[in-house]
Amino acid sequence: MLDTTCKIINELLESDKVEGVIGLRKHHGNVEPYVFKKGDSLDTLVLWPKYPISTICKSIQAAYPEGKLAIVARGCDERALIELAKRNQVKMDTITLIGVACTGEQAKECVCSLPYPQKIDVGDKVSGISTSDEIEMLTNKSVDERLSYWKDEFAKCIKCYGCRNACPLCICDQCILEDEAWVKAGEVPPNFPSFHLIRAFHLSDKCVNCGECQKACPMDIPLTSLYVMMRKEFNELFDYDPGESIDRQSPLSTTLEQEPIKEVVS
Repeated sequence: MLDTTCKIINELLESDKVEGVIGLRKHHGNVEPYVFKKGDSLDTLVLWPKYPISTICKSIQAAYPEGKLAIVARGCDERALIELAKRNQVKMDTITLIGVACTGEQAKECVCSLPYPQKIDVGDKVSGISTSDEIEMLTNKSVDERLSYWKDEFAKCIKCYGCRNACPLCICDQCILEDEAWVKAGEVPPNFPSFHLIRAFHLSDKCVNCGECQKACPMDIPLTSLYVMMRKEFNELFDYDPGESIDRQSPLSTTLEQEPIKEVVS
């Protein structure tokens, strides 16, 4: 996979189709995002661990809006870019995607139902993970049991904002989670259920299931399970998957006439 990716990057840079390629490199024992340019060695290029690379693209385009970039993008990166483009955060017409498919093991780690981009340039398409033991366990619980479960989990929260800061779709200039009216400052854990449920509702039409929130959480709160269940409910209600299509706007930004609630046939 790495050799194929290097070949594609070199071809794009040599042809001058792009000015830089956003990918990951190994540097001083760590993995970091990096813009590879024409003439750069690709010896340090790596494909894993995953990183929310769409946020880097957003920052670069804000500074250089006309720059032509390629991005080494996994399925969740592509979906994040699509959602960012709908909200005028990135411009897809100046971006070339190098689509990388995740392995089955990587898909399982992220509990990802769609572990590949729409166009695969590197790797092979594998089946997604539609559930996990934890999600199955939660689904089988009663409403009261689930409430008790999440109370216990959210009680671990130290309000470090790691989940918010790692999320590629948390793009508000002013975050409501820092507003005293909703989340009291200096209170740890934050009052249940405001902090995490505000985030869940706010991301219900944006979450692309990248798993960065859970990976960033120092308290091991199973946030991926929360958002997988939320995405499932949202899809059942509106037949909408965030990041699937750049042409379809979120049902939450339209009217029920434009995006009616999905009819449930009993």
